[in-house]
Order: sequence, then structure tokens, then C-alpha cells
Amino acid sequence: MHIPDGYLSPQTCVAAYAVAVPFWAVASNRVSKVVRTRNVPLLAILSAVSFLVMMFNVPIPDGTSAHAVGGTVIAVVLGPWAALIAVSVALLFQALLFGDGGVLAYGANVVNMAVVLPFVGYAVYRLLAGRRSPLTSGRRVAAAAVAGYVAINASALAAAVEFGIQPDLFHTAAGAPLYSPYHLSQTIPAMMLAHLTVAGAAEAILTAGVLGYLARADVRRLVPSHPGVPVTAGETPAAPPRRFTPGRVAVGFVLLIVALTPLGLLAPGGAFGEGAPEDIDLGRYGLNAVPSGLARYNGWWSHSVLNGYGFSAGQHPSLAYVLSAVVGIAVVGALVFALAKLVEVAVRRRQPDRAGLADAADAAADAAAGAASADDAADAEAADAEAADAEAADAGDAGEPSRV
Repeated sequence: MHIPDGYLSPQTCVAAYAVAVPFWAVASNRVSKVVRTRNVPLLAILSAVSFLVMMFNVPIPDGTSAHAVGGTVIAVVLGPWAALIAVSVALLFQALLFGDGGVLAYGANVVNMAVVLPFVGYAVYRLLAGRRSPLTSGRRVAAAAVAGYVAINASALAAAVEFGIQPDLFHTAAGAPLYSPYHLSQTIPAMMLAHLTVAGAAEAILTAGVLGYLARADVRRLVPSHPGVPVTAGETPAAPPRRFTPGRVAVGFVLLIVALTPLGLLAPGGAFGEGAPEDIDLGRYGLNAVPSGLARYNGWWSHSVLNGYGFSAGQHPSLAYVLSAVVGIAVVGALVFALAKLVEVAVRRRQPDRAGLADAADAAADAAAGAASADDAADAEAADAEAADAEAADAGDAGEPSRV
């Protein structure tokens, strides 16, 4: 699902960035909820998990491969805006360091996998789970599985449409495509077959598994992203186990995936639309040569450290894949953690300012109340003085003898 450079026209790439930028801007403010609830380490870990599962290719019956994304589970656990940031960072470094997905096409990949996927998944999850079912209920786990399945297929459909409209919108005077040579009649079946069968199941299992574990091990982690939802069916949630805490289990899970990532090399073919231009079967699509725009922009970014998650000479592919996984999770996790900490600092700076304004308002109110009390006291003293003068005058009149 990672669209390489050259398959989308520059106009399409600009439009995709125009859609992605406002979402990034809003997410930078909305993610403050995550830092206020002290879920920054969990966000960093889930970002690393998203990076890893996108490396784990699963073979598809048609000879290609596909992968999960992990965006839905982040949206369910921490909210869709946190998922947008996490998946965006993972996609960025996949493109820059490993050449997985284009840099020019980065905006389109973000729209597909960091916007469409988590927001669709979150909406489906909330619709199916409802507001009355407790966080520990099996209904929520089932809702998460369905949400992950629907979301990744919605994301795949968006990518298929972006691929498929290119030949009709951007072509030569003779009708030859300039960028992607695949039409909608080819892109939609190819993308949806992979995701309706295998990738969708992988996303569903990942989403349901993580949510189910957190619901049993440390359900309090889910409370901030589920306001107003009962935790359990009338019982107080038990404290998480000390030996196998969610943090330790998460680290163990990440290390396990790192060790298993070379299994992705066993997939017989690459994902649809992610191959190099020279690998396109030109005769199948009625072409005599690689589309000129595709040839021009493909490989536009040539500074990848481990291009294709491998060494430049192609030696030791398993070692290179594991090394790529280690480097990727370290960079992605560290950057997401740093970004969240920056947001946390900004939130803390705003809070003292608000507290200072509140204190100033309270002081002004106290001063006004004090002034009003002083005025009332002065008025009372003046009234007492007038009453005393009146009594003295009455006493004088009573003691004076009458004149005949």
C-alpha cells in the first residue's frame, strides 16, 4: 500500500499534501490529551509496532504480498489524532531511510494509512461497541477486530482509486499514461483481493489482540480515550500484575516481531503497485515503454540508508532486514516520544499562564470585596454617629425647663 514516487502525478501529490497538512495541524493540538494522561511511552511503543507490522509482508494467493498497518489499534487505544501522528512518523522514516513509499507520494500515503485508516477504524469501533458496553466486555474486542478489517480495506480502496485515476487524468496526446499505467478496473481488484483476504485479517487480529490484552492487564490505560464508558460491569478494575506489566509485554512483543521480520522475505512477490518501473509487464498493459513521468520521478529520493530494507549489494538479507527493523523502531519510537514530550512542555507552559490569570482574577475579586466591606463599614459608622447625635439632641430637649 506504500505508493512509490512516480506512480502519482505531481498534481496528485500536491493535492494529497494539501489534505494531509490540516490534519497534522489539528493533530498537534489534539494529541495533548495523550501527554496529559501520561500515555507518551505507550504512544511511542505503538508507533514502533506500526512500523514493524508494515515490514511484515504476508503472501497473497495471486503471487503478491500485503501487510497490516496498526493504525486502528492506536486510534482505539489513544484516539485517532494520536494514531495520525504515530503512523505519519512511521511512514516518513520508511520513505526516508528505507525507500518504502515515496517522498513525493508521502502525502498520499499519509492520507491513506494515517488519516483514512485510523478515522474509519475509530468510527466503526465506536459504532459497534456503543457507549454502554464496559471496556472489559468482549463486545469491544469484537468491535475492534471488525474496525481494523474495515479500516484497512477503506485505506486500500483509497490507494486503488489514486492509482487507477492516473491513466485517465494524465496521459500523452496518443493516450499513453504518463504515470501509473493501471486503470481502476485493474487497481481495485488487485488491491482489494489482498486486503479483503489476508491483510484485513492481520489488521483485525492485531487490533483485537492488543485491545483485549489491555482490557485484562491494565484497563485504566483505555479510560482517557473512552470518556463516559463504564470500565467494568459494576466492579473495580484490578491492579495490573507486577511481573508481566503492559510495558514489559509490549517490549517483549516488539522484540519478538523484530526477530520474526525476516519471515517477510519469504513472501514470493511484492505488494501491488510498489514494484520498480522495470518490473512492470509492459505488454500486459499495452505499453511499449515505461511511462515517461514514472521513469522520471521514480527513485527521486536516492538517499535511503538501507534501501528496500537491505544492504546495497544485496548480501545477508535477513541480517539487513533485522537491522532495518531495529533502526526503524529506535528512530520512530524516539521521535514520537520527543514530539509528545514537546507537546507536554507546551501544555505545561500554558497551564501556569492560565493559573496565573485565575489567581489575578481571584485577587481582584478579593480586593473588590474588601473595598466593598470597607465602604459598608464606613457607612455603618456614619449611621451610628448620626443616631448618637440624634439621641443627644433628644436628651437635651427633654432636660431643658419649659418657659411660661
